[in-house]
Amino acid sequence: MTSDASNLAPASVAFPKNIKSFVKRAGRTTTGQAKAFEVWGPQFLLKYAPEPLDMAKAFELDGNVADAQVAAPFILEIGFGMGEATAHIAKVRPNDHFLCCEVHEPGVGALLKRIGEQNIQNIRILQHDAVEVIDNMLPLSSIDGVHIFFPDPWHKARHNKRRLIQTPLIAKLAARLKPGAYIHCATDWEPYAVQILEVLIAEPLLKNTAPSDLGGYAQKPDYRPLTKFENRGLKLGHGVWDVVFQRI
Repeated sequence: MTSDASNLAPASVAFPKNIKSFVKRAGRTTTGQAKAFEVWGPQFLLKYAPEPLDMAKAFELDGNVADAQVAAPFILEIGFGMGEATAHIAKVRPNDHFLCCEVHEPGVGALLKRIGEQNIQNIRILQHDAVEVIDNMLPLSSIDGVHIFFPDPWHKARHNKRRLIQTPLIAKLAARLKPGAYIHCATDWEPYAVQILEVLIAEPLLKNTAPSDLGGYAQKPDYRPLTKFENRGLKLGHGVWDVVFQRI
């Protein structure tokens, strides 16, 4: 896929006054997803509250919190879709804790269903706008990683301002990363990949982890699986770009 300069949005692009991490989408919750809310929601769904999140309490199991659990790396995921990649990553990284933000009810139900059926214990879900979660629940220097995979690319140039990954949000996230922590973004839309790279380069608290000979883009980390959608795109010749930066 080749770049289209008309679709690029620089790091300084005007950003909506009220940042939102989501766009409301249509979709029906299936019977299985509704059942997952009922059966697994009480354990794995967290309630939004405008106060710092108690990590130990959020991830306690059966009322007990082992020292290792409290000290586990804490990863924020913004927008997990139907939760396929999220569940996979949580299983291959069982010693990490994943706080996952998504407002789309069928997607939340689908991930709850995966959690229950696969006995995944290290995920908690906040069905709330991630920007408000970041602002009000996550203290500075409190998280070990951020995952943002395949956010809406908003293909048309006039809609670029609606893209999630822009300077204000990255500044918020960088401030909440611990030193040495990382932010990992992935997209299958090259103009958005260019914008993501530009925005992250412009953030003074972050540095690129990619070798210089890769044009700023990282090789896909082993933990991120190829989704069905991504596999289909690759067969059609579409590219996928991973961007991984580290907190200085």
